[in-house]
Amino acid sequence: MTVAVWESLRRNPLRFAFSTWPLRCWAFLLSGTVLGFAVLFLLTALLFVGVGLSVVGVGLLVLMAVAVSGIPVAALERRRLRLVEPEPLLDPHGSLPGTGAWPWLRTRLRERATWRELGYTLVLGVVSTTTGFGFAALFGLSVILTLTPAIVWAIAPDTVMLVPGRSISDPVAALPGSAIGLFGLFVSAYVGGLLTGAHVWVAQFLLSARDEDLSSRVIELTRSRARLIDAFEAERRRIERDLHDGAQQQLVALSMTLGLAEMELRGQDSPAVALIARARGEAREALGQLRSLVRGIHPQVLTDHGLPAALAELALRNPIPVTVDIDLPHRLPPAIETTAYFTVTEALTNASKHSGADQVTVVGRLRDDKLVLLITDNGHGGADPAAGAGLQGLADRVAILKGRLVVTSPVGGPTQLRAEVPCSA
Repeated sequence: MTVAVWESLRRNPLRFAFSTWPLRCWAFLLSGTVLGFAVLFLLTALLFVGVGLSVVGVGLLVLMAVAVSGIPVAALERRRLRLVEPEPLLDPHGSLPGTGAWPWLRTRLRERATWRELGYTLVLGVVSTTTGFGFAALFGLSVILTLTPAIVWAIAPDTVMLVPGRSISDPVAALPGSAIGLFGLFVSAYVGGLLTGAHVWVAQFLLSARDEDLSSRVIELTRSRARLIDAFEAERRRIERDLHDGAQQQLVALSMTLGLAEMELRGQDSPAVALIARARGEAREALGQLRSLVRGIHPQVLTDHGLPAALAELALRNPIPVTVDIDLPHRLPPAIETTAYFTVTEALTNASKHSGADQVTVVGRLRDDKLVLLITDNGHGGADPAAGAGLQGLADRVAILKGRLVVTSPVGGPTQLRAEVPCSA
């Protein structure tokens, strides 16, 4: 752990006393003394109240308040540390599973960071307060001695007693005391720097996020991402089902009704015949567009027959000839199949719009429990993710399941997209 104030002392000890570091260290230590005394007083009062009322049960709530009291103190200390430490400390606490006091308390009491912060609070209340009072005495005496000539001049003709049994009434005679005070301030600069560095080191050790905190946060984010993916897929399937069973069936019924009306009016010289025929054609066109929309939301063939069949159907609808070679030993998890399908869909769309290719090949294999897709076109190449060709969107889609996308596209072609998605994601 690197402590900025110690680094400054080590690099240039003499220059340290004439920089802004002493002022920052003094402000940090003196404010810490006041804060530490207040924390010590509150902790002592809460402990006495909690122990005294524990026989009636209310004291247990007070003792739990003591246990989590380090959380707000630590949050304040992370802000106060910015006086002397340029690198901010990361908050070690994870997100909460719900709202309310009880989920918050239950989650925080299970975290190791909460108990480390309580330990830091005790150190701040006892050790920092004790050393802070000692430093405040040294600093205060040095300031008073430094200002002695001004004090003597301000209260003349009375005398000022610097030491017992000796009084001074002449400001000039107080200059030796001022010199001693300046030396005291010089010493206070280094003492303050050393004490501040020790305080920062303890704070970094107890208040910063550790590997286990970050690991638990990564696990929590992974689970949250998986829940979001499942919720998104469920909502998309619901929309697809509603469109398929609702709007699509109504359009089919409308088209049939218009067909019956056209049959009833056939042979009659009426302008309604042409209008009904036109309306029937528009209904068929709307039905076709709706079916394309439903397939784009979530193709039913993907759910019923799996990824190879869905990609084969996708290749038939693509304006550029597509050769599909998918050899999988078994069905993949639904999230993997869906991600792979829409990754290929977007890749084919990009190839049709931007590559100028006349042939695309899609190859899929399962290697080491990882789905590997190779999408190759014989276009002019030069694909750039920063050019807005949709490659960044492809990479984001694959990254959702902890996969990766590698693009190889030299100028002149060919362009190859390699998508790797772990099936355990």
